[in-house]
Amino acid sequence: MDFFQIASLLVVIAALFGVINHLYLRLPPSIGILLVALAASLSVMGIDALFPQSVMREAVTGMVARLEFSDALLDGMLGLLLFAGALHVKISDLRHEGRIVLLMATLGVLISTVVAGVGFWALAGAPVLIALVFGALISPTDPVAVLGVLRSTNMPKSLETKIAGESLFNDGVGYVVFLILVGLAFPAQAHMDAGFFNAVFLFVRKAGGGALVGLVLGWLTFKLMVRVDDYALDVMLTLALALGGYSLSVWLGVSAPIMAVVAGLMIGEVLSEHRMSELTRTQVDMFWHLIDQILNAILFLMIGFEIFAVTFSHASFGLIVGAIVLSLIARLAAVAIPLYLVRSPADLTPEAIPIMTWGGLKGGISVALVLSLPETEWTQVLLTAVYVVVIFSIVVQGLTVAPLARALSRQARAAQKAARAEVAGSGTRDMQAPRQR
Repeated sequence: MDFFQIASLLVVIAALFGVINHLYLRLPPSIGILLVALAASLSVMGIDALFPQSVMREAVTGMVARLEFSDALLDGMLGLLLFAGALHVKISDLRHEGRIVLLMATLGVLISTVVAGVGFWALAGAPVLIALVFGALISPTDPVAVLGVLRSTNMPKSLETKIAGESLFNDGVGYVVFLILVGLAFPAQAHMDAGFFNAVFLFVRKAGGGALVGLVLGWLTFKLMVRVDDYALDVMLTLALALGGYSLSVWLGVSAPIMAVVAGLMIGEVLSEHRMSELTRTQVDMFWHLIDQILNAILFLMIGFEIFAVTFSHASFGLIVGAIVLSLIARLAAVAIPLYLVRSPADLTPEAIPIMTWGGLKGGISVALVLSLPETEWTQVLLTAVYVVVIFSIVVQGLTVAPLARALSRQARAAQKAARAEVAGSGTRDMQAPRQR
């Protein structure tokens, strides 16, 4: 099948699975489609086990191999998804949480990479650099999964901004850290000179260059949109910015994900500041919401089908459980340390660290990155560990983070109410004491 046929098939299957989820499962669309895709994949595997002569699994495996998940996400869908997500995050909100978001998207990613990497080295006995690659793979939180979950929660605005802002930026930072570690671990395949200073230079060039390209292109597009203010042309301009800017960043060798986030934030600010007509704002917002929903569905469908690329065995059970635990410990460290560096313990709400830890969902970018690794004796081990972490994160954490947020918020409000009542009661007793004397 050619590209158009595969794309058409994916849209058809995603639509059918979406209908099944809507009518029967009634889960959040992305998670529901992922679960239906997993169920369908496991059914094919079961039929193949019962009827070895069946060619069904071979046909599906061949289609999955031709999907080229890594290229489809990293070189195509990711720019559109990040741009669409950034459109709905206000720069004014980010300013209030800027230091925390910046620390969590940079220092937090590095802390998580080291913690998970050292743990994987001890757990699996992998070489240190290979283990650190695992840490880099599971450190970025996926903005697609995170923003989808945030829409269904009612958490405090400041907490929502922290999680959303971090998930948008740490994707780009995590991608750069991954490229550096892959270059150090596989210098021949990555065509990169190993060394600390080369790694630092590469990080600065890619991350800073991506932000600069996003600022310049976002500003130019903003100027054009303000002058034109025609909804059809403005939609086309934003699409050109997302696609053209991403391709230009790849060509320049800078971080395309960071470019997409910065450009999306700028255009979102233009729309929210009422510099455009109501019709233009509505049409642009509806267009990108639709793009976000369609690509989300296709992405999670593809994640469900990628189970055919994973090799499971009884010996891998301990590795799978250990990888999930490591990902949660690393996430806790990546959240708690930056928060305590910026805020004192007294300033932190009780629910902040638990919600941000459990709400740091992994997603498609982790699967895409591990599939892009050169073939070695550790590649299948990394793929198995990362894939299970992603599935656990999306399904288990994704379905429970909203109830957790509501429960912790209720507890926090009850504690605040009790504290106020105790203070009020203490004040009343102090006023009555002199009268008694």
